[in-house]
Amino acid sequence: MPTDPSALQQEVGRLLTALGVDPGRLDGQPAARTPALTPIDGGITGHVIETTPAQATSAIEAAHQAFLHWRLVPAPRRGELVRRLGDALRRVRDDLGRLVSIETGKIVSEGQGEVQEMIDICDFAAGLSRQLYGLTIASERPGHRMMESWHPLGVVGVISAFNFPVAVWAWNAALALVCGDPVIWKPSEKTPLTALAVQAIFERTAREFERDLGTSTKGLLHVLIGGRALAEVLADHRSVPLVSATGSTAMGRALAPRLAQRFARALLELGGNNGAIVCPSADQELALRAIAFAAMGTAGQRCTTLRRLFVHRDLGEAFVQRLVGVAASVQVGDPLEPGTLVGPLIDRGAYEAMQSVLAEVAAQGGRVHGGERLHAQRWPHAYYVRPVVATMP
Repeated sequence: MPTDPSALQQEVGRLLTALGVDPGRLDGQPAARTPALTPIDGGITGHVIETTPAQATSAIEAAHQAFLHWRLVPAPRRGELVRRLGDALRRVRDDLGRLVSIETGKIVSEGQGEVQEMIDICDFAAGLSRQLYGLTIASERPGHRMMESWHPLGVVGVISAFNFPVAVWAWNAALALVCGDPVIWKPSEKTPLTALAVQAIFERTAREFERDLGTSTKGLLHVLIGGRALAEVLADHRSVPLVSATGSTAMGRALAPRLAQRFARALLELGGNNGAIVCPSADQELALRAIAFAAMGTAGQRCTTLRRLFVHRDLGEAFVQRLVGVAASVQVGDPLEPGTLVGPLIDRGAYEAMQSVLAEVAAQGGRVHGGERLHAQRWPHAYYVRPVVATMP
């Protein structure tokens, strides 16, 4: 990754141009940043235009009008749009994956892997478009049968987090579109550029679909750039019967009651507290690799991150010390450099929250291995941290 600020901005500009982002979407005040290599300018990679709450409301209303048409399109034809989207993502996987790595600090394989997840869900959803089955049910009345039929729900709101800035959207959107539902997407304010890139890819695909098949795609995807106020618009608008939100448990506690108040549906993917148990019969080499990846991948910034480890006393200290050795030796640094396995935390707030937890661990009598900040002199505004193994009394 270029360390010169202007070169970094040029790199991001090249990627956005290659991915088809309208330059008019990049002429605002809020800054987009990279957490990876933040020199004196704070890692600014571009600027975006924020969506106002009034504009968000208008987008929802436009999406509802699109729903009235899209729900009547045969499901296999809706699946054809999603199939084409998957093909479009295949063609841009390297560029979009690189943009994900720059904007989130993920290593190269994780950035490209996230785009591959988008492709995979498009393939799944395209197949699902021919399998939206209902049941035929036996009736006690002679000469009668009961039959169920599933109907499109309406506008689907998607709120995604910084750690998977594009895959989470795809998991929701591919299924929603196949089922007949337009999508309103509010990405994390920490990762706006990847969202604008995905919007450009989708809109280009939709135009080609509309030209070839004659089916309107107007209004099927709207992207809202901004913070909490836009999420509240999604939560409160009656034309959004379902909101799928990924983020913290605090976010879920705030969002769920607002949706419940108007009997809307919620899909919440929140923070995890995942554990693993290592028994004496385990393949220790395999367990060690699995634990290291589960705990350190995406710099530990995943809802599926391994946080708790229980090791049988027969393995005990020897196994833990091997894990400590792995954490001490793993390469932490520039996520675009070959060989790097752990990139930076997303921002200073994440670093301070981590240090607060480690202080609490020490106060409770735990032993902390790792956790020190790295590369601070070279990149004073980036937060690289050595992975931690903490043993508790």
